[in-house]
Amino acid sequence: MKTLKFFLIATFSISILWSCGYDEVHASTENNTNISLEQLLGQYELWYVDLESTLGNGQTLFVEMAFTLSFLNGNLYANNNLVGFGDRGNGFGISIGEYDTGGIVLDIFHDLDGHQRFEVFEESTSSIELYNPANDTSYFLDGYQRNEFDYDSVFFENIDYFLQEYKTWENNFTSTEGEETEFDDENYLFFYNENSSNLFKSSIDENIGNADQIQWDYTGGYTIEPISGSDSKKLTLDYDFYDADFLELSVINDELIRLYHPSSGKTYEYSGRSYITFMRASENEKTNRKNRKIRPQKTKRKENTRALRRYGTITYFAKQ
Repeated sequence: MKTLKFFLIATFSISILWSCGYDEVHASTENNTNISLEQLLGQYELWYVDLESTLGNGQTLFVEMAFTLSFLNGNLYANNNLVGFGDRGNGFGISIGEYDTGGIVLDIFHDLDGHQRFEVFEESTSSIELYNPANDTSYFLDGYQRNEFDYDSVFFENIDYFLQEYKTWENNFTSTEGEETEFDDENYLFFYNENSSNLFKSSIDENIGNADQIQWDYTGGYTIEPISGSDSKKLTLDYDFYDADFLELSVINDELIRLYHPSSGKTYEYSGRSYITFMRASENEKTNRKNRKIRPQKTKRKENTRALRRYGTITYFAKQ
């Protein structure tokens, strides 16, 4: 497991401003910096998107999909998925577009979302703010080197999203030990998010070759909570028309999970089928929305005051 190093850093604020034409900027020489924007972004290999700190009510889709962003020689990379997290793309994830720092702003050309322009503010020596004036929303990113970043910790903190990365989970093992339960008959599970709610479907179908042909028999909401002193998680399946089931969830690997049913003593194993790459690969808008997997912010968003306070501290980044 890679170790995440936490450290305290003396913070200082640096802000940038670009005019309506984006090119003309008025700044006092005392606010100039010797570091270029490209150098700032390149100081760290990974920028972790701290979604809970987001300010403003707008939405920049590709930022809110990503666990990490990386700026490498004009190419933009993101870890959108937890399957393969830490291994895919040597830890950088997948390529999602290009970027340019030729001026004092960050221009991103996303492969599917097109052009987005951000003002960049250095919050501390290891934290930056990406401000999108088009929707008045600020995102806060924390910088890490790959050998410092705790991929495992982020993975286990976000297992609810990991479950959503397959079209279905198929039962391939049910223990003979323990009492029989109705859950024994549920051969397929599907986890997804809709309107910021974690939902699931289950099916008693058998031997279905195409996941899209599964007929779903039960629906409900699900929650995942930590279990003190354990690597397992408490998975609650709250059925719409029945009582809830409580299981202990363990991740065996990126394609296999184990569910233990404490009240019956039964153990089940489910394997992931039909992996979903969250990058909006389809042109169909309805399908696109399913493939976005926007991470819902778990805290209530606060109003963004950046537009009001950014004029007070204007800074040039050095030319490249």
